[in-house]
Amino acid sequence: MGEDGPPPRQGRGKLQAGPTVVTPKLMTSSSGLVCDGCGQSASAEHIARRLRRLEWATRYRPVHIQTLLLGAFSPLRDEDFLYASGGEDCREFGGEAAQILHAVGISTAGKGRDAVHGEFQRAGFFLTHVLECPLDGDPANAEAAGALLAKRLQQVATRIRRSLKPKRVMAITEELAPVVEDILALDLGCPVVLDHGKPFRLEGRGGDKAGERLREALAISASG
Repeated sequence: MGEDGPPPRQGRGKLQAGPTVVTPKLMTSSSGLVCDGCGQSASAEHIARRLRRLEWATRYRPVHIQTLLLGAFSPLRDEDFLYASGGEDCREFGGEAAQILHAVGISTAGKGRDAVHGEFQRAGFFLTHVLECPLDGDPANAEAAGALLAKRLQQVATRIRRSLKPKRVMAITEELAPVVEDILALDLGCPVVLDHGKPFRLEGRGGDKAGERLREALAISASG
């Protein structure tokens, strides 16, 4: 055998090509890649952010999940993502993260992020989203968002039933409203808690005490 490797294989008088070589450029191209966390087209940056969020969340996943809070899609900004790592100042919790903590009754006053995450974990809460990445395009486009959410439900149901195994699922965020009936039809292996047939809102409107209703539902579910 020479230094350049084995000669091409021969058969019936014709040269046969060896294995096709996939170059690194082709392997890293975003063309045709689909994220397994949300089903959307994925760039290298998209995948990197998805893996970072997954690492953050896994760090504070309870051994036994009592209540799985199921949202529609992950927020765009890191500071709005509940499990995002950061400094010691909990004023960094924003958007959805701050709303969830308020809704379940966990105060951030005078606590570091690790302490808040640990309290959330010890209470048996775990947060996940049907789309584990931010929604591409306009979130106000309810029809497009609903179609993408519906497409992911079977994968989410499998993960909940086989891996997460919570005692209950609580549907949160209004964006789940278009697929709430589909969620109820899934085999999750546990009951789904709703707010009078709708997902719980994290923020009240017009005097509506959304957080209080969510906490009351949690208390009732835990006592049952």
